[in-house]
Amino acid sequence: MEAACRGAREESGTTIGIIPGIAGENPYLSFIIRSGLGHARNIVLIQSSDAVVAIGGRYGTLSEIATALKMGITVAGYYTWEIPGVISCNTPEEAVREACYAAALYRMNRTLQDP
Repeated sequence: MEAACRGAREESGTTIGIIPGIAGENPYLSFIIRSGLGHARNIVLIQSSDAVVAIGGRYGTLSEIATALKMGITVAGYYTWEIPGVISCNTPEEAVREACYAAALYRMNRTLQDP
């Protein structure tokens, strides 16, 4: 998470971290939400997403990927779990492009469904 946030901040982006506990710092976060939820924070994180980029990761990343796929949220992956439904990308930049495109479609479809 720290590397992704560092890159976003270098591009003048805003970064928000929903962390599992009440302690822990990432110097590249613009805003920190200290959830105190432990592993349950993965659900909050994914439900707050229009698309997901998965890079590397272990079982926590796998649970986030599974949750996103179950909710119909696109997952673009770089050097991560190779499972059906994850868009395999060759570079982090490609993963971000795929996720941004998917997020725009997700928001557009959601807007069309709201009366």
